[in-house]
Amino acid sequence: MTKRLVLMRHAKSSWDDLNLEDHARPLNARGRKAARAIGAWLTSLDIAPDMILCSDAVRTQETHQRLKMDGPVHMRPDLYLASLDRILTVLQGAEGDTVMLIGHNPGIGEFANRLVMSPPPHGRFVDYPTGATLVADLPIDDWSAAHFGTGRVVNFLTPRELTG
Repeated sequence: MTKRLVLMRHAKSSWDDLNLEDHARPLNARGRKAARAIGAWLTSLDIAPDMILCSDAVRTQETHQRLKMDGPVHMRPDLYLASLDRILTVLQGAEGDTVMLIGHNPGIGEFANRLVMSPPPHGRFVDYPTGATLVADLPIDDWSAAHFGTGRVVNFLTPRELTG
C-alpha cells in the first residue's frame, strides 16, 4: 500500500500592517493568486485529499480556502511554526490515503527535505519558498508508520512556475 502526502508551505503573506502579530498576517495579492493556481494544478493531477491538516495561522487558513480543495480540514495550532518532530507526529495521526499538510518555514521545508529519499532536481526545493508544494508517496499502510527518508517525490513546484 502507498500513502500520498501533499506538503505545502502557505502562500505569500502580507507585511502591509506591521502592527499585526505574525499569527494574524493574511495573504497578499500574489499569495491569493498563487494559492488558486496551486489548487487548480493539484485538481488537474486528480489529487483530492482525504484529510487536510492546516496550521491555524491566518495565512495558512487563507491558503487552504483559496486552494478550493475538498476534504475535511483540521486546523492545528501545533502546526504553527512546528518543529520537524511535531510535524511528523501530526502526520502519524492522519487518516486516509491522501493527506495534505499546510504549514510554515523553516519547519515545512526542513520536513520535506528529511522526508524524501532523494530530493527532486529543482533549484528551490532546499529553501522551500512560499507556496512550494511537494507531492510524495510513502510506502506505508498506515500514517503511523511514516518516517523520514522514505518518501518518493512524485512532483514538486513553486507558484512562479504556474503564475510567472
